[in-house]
Order: sequence, then structure tokens, then C-alpha cells
Amino acid sequence: MGKLKLYDVNTPRETIVEERDAIYLSRTPEQRFFWVLQLNYISVTMNGGKPLKSPQGKGLVIRKPTI
Repeated sequence: MGKLKLYDVNTPRETIVEERDAIYLSRTPEQRFFWVLQLNYISVTMNGGKPLKSPQGKGLVIRKPTI
């Protein structure tokens, strides 16, 4: 799994984006693919075992849970 990095609230958003872009671009295509799979696994786990996207007729769409 990856690491959670906490940023100071005074850090400009542009600096954070540049840092994350540099990390992403330094990875091989295979590492990027598996990183996306890890993110998907984490998102499903944090959503109570339900995927954030689900089939609804034509392809996958993002839907908000009804309250």
C-alpha cells in the first residue's frame, strides 16, 4: 500500500500538485496501473464495500448514494 502524507494547511495547493505529479510521472506504466488498482480497492473499502461506480445501462456512471 501507499503512504498517507499530511500537508500543512499553509502549503500552497500548486506545490502539492507539482509534488504528486512528479511522483506519478516517475513511475513505470506498470506501477501506475497497479497504483490505480490500489486506489480502487481503498475507495471500495472506505465506501462500506460498495463501489463508487456501478453499471447503469450504458457503461459506468458515478452516482451519489441516496440518503
